[in-house]
Amino acid sequence: MAYNSPSELLELGDDDSSYYRWVHGRALNSLNPRYMLPVDADAIKRSEFHHRMLQFLFNGKNYVGPVKEVLQPSQQRRVLDLGTGGGFWAIDMADEFPRAEVIGVDLAPIQPRSVPPNCTFELCDLDQWNLPYPDNHFDLIHARSMHTGIHNYPRLLHEIGRLLRPGGLVILIEPDLIPIVDGKPAPQLTDTSSSQGWLAFWDTYRACLVQQGIDVTVPSRLPELLAATNIFQHVVTQDGNIPIGFYPPDQLSLTVGQFAWMDYDLLIPATKPLFLTAGLPESKVKRLIKDAHHDLYYPQLHCSSLLHIVHAFKRQP
Repeated sequence: MAYNSPSELLELGDDDSSYYRWVHGRALNSLNPRYMLPVDADAIKRSEFHHRMLQFLFNGKNYVGPVKEVLQPSQQRRVLDLGTGGGFWAIDMADEFPRAEVIGVDLAPIQPRSVPPNCTFELCDLDQWNLPYPDNHFDLIHARSMHTGIHNYPRLLHEIGRLLRPGGLVILIEPDLIPIVDGKPAPQLTDTSSSQGWLAFWDTYRACLVQQGIDVTVPSRLPELLAATNIFQHVVTQDGNIPIGFYPPDQLSLTVGQFAWMDYDLLIPATKPLFLTAGLPESKVKRLIKDAHHDLYYPQLHCSSLLHIVHAFKRQP
């Protein structure tokens, strides 16, 4: 099925070629030109690594907060997964809550076709007014690692507030874009020589996102942004430090670190279309990617990232 405008909701079909555009050798989505990370086989792998990492972080669960209470099976419940990626979270939630209707929304049809009967996937650009769903329709809305494709995140939060029923739950998860080295955020480091390639990569990534109109401070301001809407209450923050690599001594942190490492191993080259589109010379982009990979493969210090996790309820009338 072809589409007429970026605001039109699409259903997945057999011929998906019109949903992609090729930029510097990688397949990108056609709906939102602001989101410059590829949507290909590596993107599906990244989506799964990120999902499995969070499952371990959440002690085997797919969520934080009172999800079971919100999705109590006494009546039909509806779940919306924004930026579903490979669809792993939506599928697992559909399996866990078979009486709930689960909808996963993304910019590209990279989700599997064989899914639980209560799970569907749809295509939509989420960076718009209005999202094509009714008011007060969903009991739970979940969004993670998607702010880099949203130029007006407060507007998205207002839309989430519109779509949630009173008393409904929103879960937001966003990784911080400021790296942490040996427990210190990059701005606090006095000696950057041991992780120069890693730090230069993240500096460039943030700068290119800003050039695309992305607010890179969103992850650290999630509670503040939710409160500013006057739509949500009982905002709970559960930030976590995510190790990157194979250094943690305990098994749980080591597993989280391994999945994070695999995620970032694929993210580093995935930024090439963004960097080149921003006007960086190809030689510099190759160097940034090579040096970041070197610091990832042969770390002299322990790298980690801060994951911002927030959930809140929509106010009752």
